[in-house]
Amino acid sequence: MVLLVRHGLTAGTGTVLTGRTPGIALDDRGREQATALAARLAGVPLDAIVTSPLERCRQTADAIAAARDGQPVAVSEEEELAEVKYGDWTGKSLRRLAKEPLWRVVQTHPSAVRFPGEDGESMLDMQHRAVGAVRKWNAKLGKDAVYLICSHGDVIKAVIADSLGMHLDLCQRIQVDPCSLSVIRYTPLRPFLLRMNDTGGAVTGLARPAHAGAGQHAAPGDGHSGDGHSGDGHSGDGGSGDGGSGHAASRNGSSGNGTGPGRTTVPGAVARPRRGEGDAAIGGGAGG
Repeated sequence: MVLLVRHGLTAGTGTVLTGRTPGIALDDRGREQATALAARLAGVPLDAIVTSPLERCRQTADAIAAARDGQPVAVSEEEELAEVKYGDWTGKSLRRLAKEPLWRVVQTHPSAVRFPGEDGESMLDMQHRAVGAVRKWNAKLGKDAVYLICSHGDVIKAVIADSLGMHLDLCQRIQVDPCSLSVIRYTPLRPFLLRMNDTGGAVTGLARPAHAGAGQHAAPGDGHSGDGHSGDGHSGDGGSGDGGSGHAASRNGSSGNGTGPGRTTVPGAVARPRRGEGDAAIGGGAGG
């Protein structure tokens, strides 16, 4: 079983397509997210922690490794789980990239996309290397292993799409927020997606805004999504991105468990980033 974790927020998440730009570290929000997720996972025995070599992923993985309850686990870097090679798009603002003709193709037909520039990668090549890396670690660790991979939004979406037998062109319907947890159990016959985009918060963000009508209040919840079910605590249905992806947002203007108009702040919950911070150039992946 593999636990897929996206790195925490950085200063450029949701505004710049940082890609493989070196030196992009977690900001204060991202470090808080990583610490909170590490605490949630502290009691889960892990056979390995594998990470993209980029700094923001390494920092997130190191935070999780440091919080092991007497079960130290070394962190291994895996180049095949690194961010998409966005080529000439790397470092550009998302606002500017949204005006490019290729942007619409990325949103609706990603399997046809190769990013511009000599080092630009195709989305299909990215999926091939990422899924190959997961399968390699599955074989290396054995069928009963439970391990964690820390990677990037678009990479994780591509792996999830493969696990569901979905064409890559449908991956933009999947939402992967910063420091979210997704879980896939691999069997000899097929994978099973047990959890997706779990950010560990409550379900208040799913309720109608207070002004929608009297007597409508946030629903109580247990603060996490259940295995094998779309449950309390992930940000919507896996595709309700409210940023560049163009998907429909939930009724209160965003999906997930953050704060905003018409929401109730839940003590101890890690707020989902505001509109644009957790959503992406590439659709629900924030280009990181």
